[in-house]
Amino acid sequence: MKEYLKLEDQYGAHNYKPLPVVIERGQGCWVWDTEGKKYLDMLASYSAVNQGHCHPKIIKAAIDQMSKITITSRAFVNDQMGLFLKKIADLAGYEQALPMNTGTEAVESAIKIARKWGEKIKGITKNQCNIIVCTNNFHGRTITVISFSTEEQYKDGFGPFTPGFRIAPYGDSQAIEQLIDQNTCAILVEPIQGEGGVIIPPQGYLKQLRRIADQNNVLLIYDEIQVGLGRTGKMFCFEHENSKPDLLILAKALGGGVYPISVVLADRAIMSVFSPGDHGSTFGGNPLAAAIGIASLDVLIDENLPARAAEMGDYFSDKLKKIVCPAVKEIRSKGLMIGVEIKPEYGNARKYCEALMEQGLLCKETHATTIRFTPPLIISKAEIDWALQRIETVLTNLS
Repeated sequence: MKEYLKLEDQYGAHNYKPLPVVIERGQGCWVWDTEGKKYLDMLASYSAVNQGHCHPKIIKAAIDQMSKITITSRAFVNDQMGLFLKKIADLAGYEQALPMNTGTEAVESAIKIARKWGEKIKGITKNQCNIIVCTNNFHGRTITVISFSTEEQYKDGFGPFTPGFRIAPYGDSQAIEQLIDQNTCAILVEPIQGEGGVIIPPQGYLKQLRRIADQNNVLLIYDEIQVGLGRTGKMFCFEHENSKPDLLILAKALGGGVYPISVVLADRAIMSVFSPGDHGSTFGGNPLAAAIGIASLDVLIDENLPARAAEMGDYFSDKLKKIVCPAVKEIRSKGLMIGVEIKPEYGNARKYCEALMEQGLLCKETHATTIRFTPPLIISKAEIDWALQRIETVLTNLS
């Protein structure tokens, strides 16, 4: 294992600080390192593995498609993309879908759609569109996306930045409403902030955003890259408040832990601002991605994983809250998206994640003080109980 760690350290850019574990294989909720030690995966690749590692139906779909054709590019039509786009559009209740690869590509695509809609449909003066975003946001790491981040590390040394964004406090709908002017084309929000520390806005926040967008003729965009596709106990997080956005961004679990797939969903009146040549992606909508995407959605639907996330999430968070530990400041949860915030005087969350790794449980800290638990949605009560024993041990010993 040390040799693998050395190779990555020597030849890889140091833009990550991973835990010192080298994973070789995975199945369901479990992974094994190169020395054969077994771990319970409580991160699920930031929700990319909602269906579990190497789900047989998804792997079969990938292998079957790979034996036929993997990419045609958008210069031609393939027999899988239309089926995939129809499936995700129908499931979410939209007329059209734009396929991309990664989450941040989909965010960039949504920003382009919103700006062009602002100019061509709303009539905003050329190059004057603004989009309202929130503090503590995380939408990716491209130059444009970090331009409206409030995390200084994400911006340090990467300027100049893309203009056209206004920042409101997260969870404060009134502050968003006050920032809107005649040049505002969209509001871009995470229904729950995952990377920000599992920050859940006040009840009614999403409904208020829908009202504000409607009253001011601006587009409402939800980034559900981490919180969509069953994670929070509903297929889509916006369903908790029946606050359907104008544009919905999905990724991560769309690829079933096998392949990077993302989409932007919208109705035809909005998506029609794009003409041939306006936007594109060599790999977006390729037949391999489409076949995997169909299988990934089938697993979420057929195994009723959103409902399972709701049930197991309640079970997990209720048991966590019964652990008496002076180090814990707060536990925040929605479905199987759970954040345990550690009081600053008890050290940062990294040391807790390192100790949990030694106990055979893999998770990751976020924003220094929060331990994030986001296991595959297929996790069982027995596996949660196994994890809880080790979480209680670590919290007790380190506090």
